[in-house]
Amino acid sequence: MRLLILTLLIFCQPTWADEKDPWESWNRSVFAFNETLDKYILRPVAMAYRNVAPQPVDDAISNVFGNLAEPITIISDIGQGKWVQAMSDTGRFITNSTLGIFGMFDVARHIGLEKHNEDIGQTLAVWGVGSGPYVMLPFLGPSTLRDTAGFAFETLALTSIDPQNRALSDERLYYGVEYVQYLDLRADIIPAEGIISGDRYSFIRSLYLQRRQYDILDGAVVDEFSDDFDEEFEAFE
Repeated sequence: MRLLILTLLIFCQPTWADEKDPWESWNRSVFAFNETLDKYILRPVAMAYRNVAPQPVDDAISNVFGNLAEPITIISDIGQGKWVQAMSDTGRFITNSTLGIFGMFDVARHIGLEKHNEDIGQTLAVWGVGSGPYVMLPFLGPSTLRDTAGFAFETLALTSIDPQNRALSDERLYYGVEYVQYLDLRADIIPAEGIISGDRYSFIRSLYLQRRQYDILDGAVVDEFSDDFDEEFEAFE
């Protein structure tokens, strides 16, 4: 852990901020690959999924996967010193996992326990780690060097507390569920595609970087996008 933080502090100094996308040529190549994959495989399957899955079913699936991510949120709360929020999110996870039937129903929201979006990348930002260059990841999409490190930490170091990982011992079943999760996410962002204009690469980069800054500062920044698009932004998270 110390080695990871030291490496990030060395390579993610504020001077990187002057070049938010120094790897643009490479990133655009990866973006083109992702767009091709999405056009011919992911989007058609996601469209079919939207057509056959009633909205209540789609919402329930999204809720289940959102609930499975709550332990990461709780750990991130603690890492950022948000103790009250950590207790609220813990209560939310317990409530939805039980009364909400494994998270299918967001019971916690109806009793005042609102959902928070926190992750290890945000925690590293609070600790003073610079964002580093913008990077487009194969399959996964937009990120930064800091967010990529945070995602890797979540994936590799925190799998032992992932309820989904612990519950699904069969490898094929586990990755099958992972695929359904990404399919559900892709289906959910289809309605948001209409807000993209101009150069898709530049728009998505700007959208991602501004949204991450908004999340890191808990909304304490001026959002250059209209409030009408708040739900669309959430779909990209």
